[in-house]
Amino acid sequence: MSEAPGTAGLEAGSGSNPPASERRSDGAPSASALRRHILIHLRRSGPSSPDAVASAVEASRTGVLQQLHALEAAGLVSHSAEKHGVGRPRHLYDVTSDAQGLFPVDYGGFASGLVKAIEAVGGDDLVEQVFAARRRQMGDRIRRRMSEQLPQAATLVERVQVLALLQDEAGYLAEAVVADDGALHLREHNCAIDKIARRTSAPCEAELALFRELLGPGVERESHIASGDRCCSYIVPDTAASPERTPDRAD
Repeated sequence: MSEAPGTAGLEAGSGSNPPASERRSDGAPSASALRRHILIHLRRSGPSSPDAVASAVEASRTGVLQQLHALEAAGLVSHSAEKHGVGRPRHLYDVTSDAQGLFPVDYGGFASGLVKAIEAVGGDDLVEQVFAARRRQMGDRIRRRMSEQLPQAATLVERVQVLALLQDEAGYLAEAVVADDGALHLREHNCAIDKIARRTSAPCEAELALFRELLGPGVERESHIASGDRCCSYIVPDTAASPERTPDRAD
């Protein structure tokens, strides 16, 4: 999805009308503020004509049309024609499914609440089982991606580099680092599931188990974000260079 300029802060605005701080010296809303409030209005009110949108956001019809066209070009808005009496059909604009990512979300809160519910139903044992199942799913996906990107005789450094790339894609700001003494480290500078990791150790233990499955039993955790460290860091010793092959559905 290509993002229309000025929509990244969509969640910052809660109303349809741009406040004074988001208006130019002549009283007109700035382009980014206008795009944001057009999207909010369409999300709340549904398909609307340019005239209706202009009235709702207190902007000129020309300015609203200009931003509607920009949003449509970015794939965030689409329009349809509606006949109403005689004359030309009226164009109605609405947000597309691609615009959903610009509106407020609470995936972290939902996931944390879900873990709490699982804990209430089955206690710590069930929580651990859930994260063990998640580890197996992730292991299947990562092994497949690694087999696609690496030769059969890939070195340990190459495997760690690809694993770091895959973890980086998942939001962990990961990197593979070879220290001056030759030690190999996998570092994650962000915890993509921080709220959950601070509630239960199950996902962190599952991650360590997964890295041991992928890189060998010698992998050890050096630092831990959920314990107050700046990053989650794992050392991958040479003794981990030839991990035992594990089945795709390892426990």
